[in-house]
Amino acid sequence: MTATHTRAAEPAASSDRKTTYREAMREALREALRSDERVFLMGEDVGRYGGCFGVSLGLLEEFGPERIRDAPLSESAFVGAGIGAALAGMRPIVEIMTVNFSLLALDQILNNAATLLHMSGGQLPVPIVIRMTTGAGRQLAAQHSHSLEGWYAHIPGLRVLAPATITDARHMLAPALADPDPVLIFEHGSLYNASAELPAHSGPVDIDHAAVRRPGTDVSVITYGGSLPKALAAAEDLAGVGISAEVVDLRTLRPLDDAAIGDSVARTHRAVVVDEGWRTGSLAAEISARLTEQHFYDLDAPIERVCSAEVPMPYARRLEEAALPQPAGIVAAARRAVGQPMPADGDGPGAVAGRAS
Repeated sequence: MTATHTRAAEPAASSDRKTTYREAMREALREALRSDERVFLMGEDVGRYGGCFGVSLGLLEEFGPERIRDAPLSESAFVGAGIGAALAGMRPIVEIMTVNFSLLALDQILNNAATLLHMSGGQLPVPIVIRMTTGAGRQLAAQHSHSLEGWYAHIPGLRVLAPATITDARHMLAPALADPDPVLIFEHGSLYNASAELPAHSGPVDIDHAAVRRPGTDVSVITYGGSLPKALAAAEDLAGVGISAEVVDLRTLRPLDDAAIGDSVARTHRAVVVDEGWRTGSLAAEISARLTEQHFYDLDAPIERVCSAEVPMPYARRLEEAALPQPAGIVAAARRAVGQPMPADGDGPGAVAGRAS
């Protein structure tokens, strides 16, 4: 592979078209590989198998085994190889099958990728992109249903992205590759089959700011990733009882867009934070703390949090659904925030909510 030659990407489609989250991610990978020969994809089963979730299907046949590299089953080894390639001037995209397997490469991500620029006095940037599937809701039991993006958002030196829409899935990869720092992209497994219209002239995507996905006036519902569709469904239900919910998609989990979060709460004066992670030490806890520190006098009610139950994720579908945030739980939390509590038995499945402490 040469490290200097580039080729212009194909022109954008001339009209809106319906596509899936999976296909949008594949298009993003194809565009990156075509436009810069320094870019390559590496990971378990990304080549012949087409990726565990089908994202890289067909890319091996198009770009060959030097650009689409099947790696041995050793996350520490191939993430480390990706870091080395980034230090040598390449632009690696490393795919980790599911977020739980990233723990096997935590030393590489935390102690190398995130710290080398600092420890070298600015001499060794690590422009690597690490993609991984996160989240539950697919009956993959406790070992393959983690939502650990909050852990990685704790680490200085990393940028952490969580594309929740078709447009973000299509267009977040390019700015991630352009970032001189390591970027982690968390793709919620429940979104791969989701389909929507991809605007013809969508992109580039801003990876520095949150996005208001639905404006509202009564309560801010703040979320990201696989919980965004649930938050939007809850907002629709709330509209039916006269509550106008503003839905904020964080998009970037590190650094958090404090200004966008605060602006929303300054408009609505109430907040519900929805986070598929466990409640203790969660992103929801961090956001609640920041709102309390920065916008205490804008708040007219205690902050509500809707998170996963603090248990290993169950395999049985009904138990899994009960353990995860669900629209019913978000509705119940929002109604408490605006002073319209539901009946005692009205919280329903997934209503793992409570006031921030």
